[in-house]
Amino acid sequence: MQKDQLLTRLLTRRRALLAGAAAVSAAGTAGLYALGADAEPVRPTAPAAGPQAARALKPSAYRLQPLTGYGAPAAAPGRTLVRRAPLLRMSGRGRTMVLTFDDGPDPRYTPAILDILAEYEVRAMFFVCGEMAAAHPGLLARMSEEGHVVGNHTWSHPLLTRLTRRQIRSQMERTCDVIEEAYGERPEWFRAPYGAWNRAAFQIGAELGMEPLAWTVDTLDWTAPGTRSIVGRVENGAAPGVVVLSHDAGGDRSQSVHALRDYLPELLDSGYHVTVPVRQYT
Repeated sequence: MQKDQLLTRLLTRRRALLAGAAAVSAAGTAGLYALGADAEPVRPTAPAAGPQAARALKPSAYRLQPLTGYGAPAAAPGRTLVRRAPLLRMSGRGRTMVLTFDDGPDPRYTPAILDILAEYEVRAMFFVCGEMAAAHPGLLARMSEEGHVVGNHTWSHPLLTRLTRRQIRSQMERTCDVIEEAYGERPEWFRAPYGAWNRAAFQIGAELGMEPLAWTVDTLDWTAPGTRSIVGRVENGAAPGVVVLSHDAGGDRSQSVHALRDYLPELLDSGYHVTVPVRQYT
């Protein structure tokens, strides 16, 4: 009898596991999280060997879902606010949206994006990598002059969940220093490469005076899906408070430039106010 009961329990468990696997297969990996070394939820990681392998990881494995992490909880007096999730939407009145561009600046694409934004008198956010900013400081100076916000996207775009706290701090702090030198101010916002966050990233970012910002609409422009696909994702995802993720470096971003030329005037004609967020100090 005991053997029969054990067999029944094992079969029941197997059926449950198979059902769960089927559900995951049907839904894809977009909503899955794994526990990092510090027990914080992060995107599942692919096997990698060393920094070069981490940089080669596809961003799709780490995309965030716009489910949690926006609002402005107050920190206790005298204490630094450390969030447990990145901001995904921005609060504001009316039909306000935020455009963000990651991985630059790149002299091939960033100037064209800045030209389009200037033509329509729109400001955006640029989450820059320190090594790119150090190589092209003039583009950060232009961003400052034209009222754009520059955020920290680490020095070399590593997967933070594979790094030690000391390495994460170095990635962020070096980038803060370069941004301050070229842009004129230290960054108030940061974004984790691949959208892979953990407790250490939130804590160190807060210690450096930065808020974590993710996104609500992912254009998936890094996959080079075609200009119309990028435009469609932005226009279909447009809504008050939405943060749009695009890229101005990291590959051929000509589609991203062409798409911005198409969807920006459409957003403005539809009554959206495209601007940068104002940091809420608590």
